[in-house]
Amino acid sequence: MGRTLEILERLVGFATVSHDSNLDLIDWTQDLLENAGFEVTRIGSPEGTKAGLFARIGPRADGGICLSAHTDVVPVDGQVWTRAPFRLSDEGARVFGRGTTDMKGFLASALAMAERAGSANLSAPLSLCISYDEEIGCVGIRQMMPEVARHIGKPRLVIVGEPTSMQVATGHKGKTALRVTCHGQAGHSALAPQFVNAIHVAAEMVEGLRRLQAVLADGPRDDAYAVAYSTVHIGKIAGGQALNIVPSDTHLDVEFRHLAETPAEDIVGRITDLAHRVSRSFPDAPAITVEKVNAYPGLETDVRQDAVAWAAQLAGATNTVKVPFGTEAGYFAQLGLCSVVVGPGDMAADGHKPDEGLSKTELAACDAMMDNILGALTSRR
Repeated sequence: MGRTLEILERLVGFATVSHDSNLDLIDWTQDLLENAGFEVTRIGSPEGTKAGLFARIGPRADGGICLSAHTDVVPVDGQVWTRAPFRLSDEGARVFGRGTTDMKGFLASALAMAERAGSANLSAPLSLCISYDEEIGCVGIRQMMPEVARHIGKPRLVIVGEPTSMQVATGHKGKTALRVTCHGQAGHSALAPQFVNAIHVAAEMVEGLRRLQAVLADGPRDDAYAVAYSTVHIGKIAGGQALNIVPSDTHLDVEFRHLAETPAEDIVGRITDLAHRVSRSFPDAPAITVEKVNAYPGLETDVRQDAVAWAAQLAGATNTVKVPFGTEAGYFAQLGLCSVVVGPGDMAADGHKPDEGLSKTELAACDAMMDNILGALTSRR
């Protein structure tokens, strides 16, 4: 574990919060991979302030394994930390620092194995896909995917290293974020009944979204999830300028997370129909607008695939699970690749929290998986 911890210390030291650049970390990682003998493709963000990497080593052939990790972390602002968040604290059984669980621990283990792969006689290809801006809705991998698709080939298995306590996750819900804008008529509050109050319009939208949630709860279910049905969530509401002005606009930030059995387009259609019905209740106001802000696909990998059993063997996993949070795995699945999520750590216990930490037992289990991967890729059976 020594080399993994050395790399993890460097990775945590790069404060790659999503709203900041990750280029220093990418420069360091690219040097490590190129020195190990990897062919590295750098994929810049549209703004040029961030970048991802696709690195490949081994024979030019189908098969092998692709390991996927993101470099960005969530902010620490407003959290009370008892340790420096961007300096690795090694306290015996656990290490602490922002990103140790989500998901620089996995990346450190993968990079340590990549160094060893450089001197191995690989019989199948090994690739690493390292992204940016995952924490703001898998934005980076979506921007990277056209270039990734040109280079990735057809690996037998893609492992996305989000924290699953080293169990093999074969599914998660897809997510869509919407901006719903409810319009009214500005006017003096002394004459409020003469105008359409945009907050009143929004209140009817909120009530309609609550009814939609009840409908979804009675719809398709997958009991492998902690919440077994598709969900609708209103995360933010903003409207009005001053108490004495009838508000002309109110914005609702809405997300839904959907099962594979409930396509995103169906829920968007229901929300759009709801907006039309509410708008008809306020004929003097402009129509409600529904704008898609972001979306990423869910994951629904068939557990009967041989590659899933292989992933469990490599990870030493005892069963397959589904996770409540989103990952980049759905994008690889859209390329027709068998994709699973396996990584060290517990998202519920440590993810996005102050004093984020990672058990060394989990990190050792991840290192063991990397050893198994390297062994599998050098086997000539």
